[in-house]
Amino acid sequence: AQTKTPVIKERQENQQKRIANGVKDGELTAKETKHLEGREVKIQHDKKEAKADGVVTRKERVKLHREQNRTSRAIYRQKHDAQTRH
Repeated sequence: AQTKTPVIKERQENQQKRIANGVKDGELTAKETKHLEGREVKIQHDKKEAKADGVVTRKERVKLHREQNRTSRAIYRQKHDAQTRH
Protein backbone atom coordinates (compact mmCIF):
# COMPACT_ATOMS: atom_id res chain seq x y z
CA ALA A 1 0.00 0.00 0.00
CA GLN A 2 1.06 3.58 -0.50
CA THR A 3 0.08 7.10 0.47
CA LYS A 4 -0.27 8.48 -3.05
CA THR A 5 -3.80 8.63 -4.45
CA PRO A 6 -3.47 10.10 -7.97
CA VAL A 7 -6.61 8.44 -9.36
CA ILE A 8 -8.71 9.71 -6.48
CA LYS A 9 -7.23 13.22 -6.82
CA GLU A 10 -7.89 13.28 -10.56
CA ARG A 11 -11.49 12.17 -10.07
CA GLN A 12 -12.02 14.80 -7.39
CA GLU A 13 -10.80 17.49 -9.77
CA ASN A 14 -13.04 16.14 -12.55
CA GLN A 15 -16.07 16.06 -10.28
CA GLN A 16 -15.39 19.62 -9.12
CA LYS A 17 -15.34 20.72 -12.76
CA ARG A 18 -18.62 18.90 -13.41
CA ILE A 19 -20.24 20.67 -10.45
CA ALA A 20 -18.87 24.05 -11.59
CA ASN A 21 -20.18 23.46 -15.12
CA GLY A 22 -23.58 22.52 -13.73
CA VAL A 23 -23.72 25.78 -11.80
CA LYS A 24 -22.54 27.80 -14.80
CA ASP A 25 -25.06 26.18 -17.13
CA GLY A 26 -27.91 26.56 -14.62
CA GLU A 27 -28.37 22.79 -14.29
CA LEU A 28 -27.76 22.82 -10.53
CA THR A 29 -29.70 24.77 -7.93
CA ALA A 30 -27.93 26.35 -4.96
CA LYS A 31 -29.25 23.60 -2.68
CA GLU A 32 -28.06 20.84 -5.02
CA THR A 33 -24.66 22.49 -5.34
CA LYS A 34 -24.29 22.78 -1.56
CA HIS A 35 -25.19 19.11 -1.13
CA LEU A 36 -22.73 17.93 -3.81
CA GLU A 37 -19.95 20.14 -2.43
CA GLY A 38 -20.58 18.64 0.99
CA ARG A 39 -20.08 15.16 -0.45
CA GLU A 40 -16.80 16.30 -2.01
CA VAL A 41 -15.64 17.71 1.33
CA LYS A 42 -16.41 14.37 3.00
CA ILE A 43 -14.35 12.50 0.39
CA GLN A 44 -11.47 14.92 0.93
CA HIS A 45 -11.73 14.42 4.70
CA ASP A 46 -11.82 10.63 4.35
CA LYS A 47 -8.82 10.73 2.01
CA LYS A 48 -6.87 12.83 4.52
CA GLU A 49 -7.85 10.43 7.30
CA ALA A 50 -6.75 7.43 5.22
CA LYS A 51 -3.36 9.04 4.62
CA ALA A 52 -2.89 10.04 8.27
CA ASP A 53 -1.07 6.86 9.29
CA GLY A 54 1.19 6.99 6.23
CA VAL A 55 -0.47 4.11 4.38
CA VAL A 56 -3.65 4.00 2.31
CA THR A 57 -4.83 0.41 2.57
CA ARG A 58 -6.79 -1.42 -0.11
CA LYS A 59 -9.90 -1.24 2.09
CA GLU A 60 -9.55 2.55 2.47
CA ARG A 61 -8.96 2.93 -1.27
CA VAL A 62 -12.09 0.86 -2.04
CA LYS A 63 -14.14 3.04 0.35
CA LEU A 64 -12.90 6.22 -1.34
CA HIS A 65 -13.68 4.85 -4.80
CA ARG A 66 -17.18 3.83 -3.67
CA GLU A 67 -17.82 7.31 -2.29
CA GLN A 68 -16.62 8.85 -5.54
CA ASN A 69 -18.81 6.54 -7.61
CA ARG A 70 -21.86 7.48 -5.56
CA THR A 71 -21.04 11.18 -5.79
CA SER A 72 -20.51 10.91 -9.53
CA ARG A 73 -23.96 9.36 -9.94
CA ALA A 74 -25.45 12.08 -7.71
CA ILE A 75 -23.85 14.80 -9.85
CA TYR A 76 -25.29 13.21 -12.99
CA ARG A 77 -28.77 12.85 -11.47
CA GLN A 78 -28.84 16.42 -10.17
CA LYS A 79 -27.60 17.88 -13.45
CA HIS A 80 -30.21 15.96 -15.43
CA ASP A 81 -33.26 16.39 -13.26
CA ALA A 82 -36.00 18.86 -14.12
CA GLN A 83 -34.86 21.48 -11.61
CA THR A 84 -33.05 24.56 -12.88
CA ARG A 85 -31.55 27.59 -11.20
CA HIS A 86 -33.72 30.67 -11.44
